[in-house]
Amino acid sequence: MGGERKVYTLAEVSQHNHAKDCWLVIEGKQVFDVTKFLEDHPGGDDVLLSSTGKDATDDFEDVGHSSSARAMMDEFYVGDIDTSAIPSKRKYTPPKQPHYEQDKTSEFVIKLLQFLVPLLILGLAFGVRSYTKTPASS
Repeated sequence: MGGERKVYTLAEVSQHNHAKDCWLVIEGKQVFDVTKFLEDHPGGDDVLLSSTGKDATDDFEDVGHSSSARAMMDEFYVGDIDTSAIPSKRKYTPPKQPHYEQDKTSEFVIKLLQFLVPLLILGLAFGVRSYTKTPASS
């Protein structure tokens, strides 16, 4: 990676986003032309193509590339990115929501009904049987 370094904007790099011309930004500062490597990439060309137009560092690191893969990057280096052109990463903050307290009353009512309903059915059955039973003749 010697010599004079060319500096590109993210807009310039993102124009190189197809199989005949594919550039990636790694570590938010280096630009790589991986067009020649698309066919040989073990993960397929779709993986590389989907990482164009943004900082692809997370995609690159998540896979866990070997040291030999990292060494290969030198031959694809074309320049640096204008760091002022890359949007800063923001940490995701979930929207504030009121704390949810589950109401234990409904749980108690369900358990009570599970106990009482069978008893009521049994009592009703005995009541109907007693009412419909004809008295014994003597």
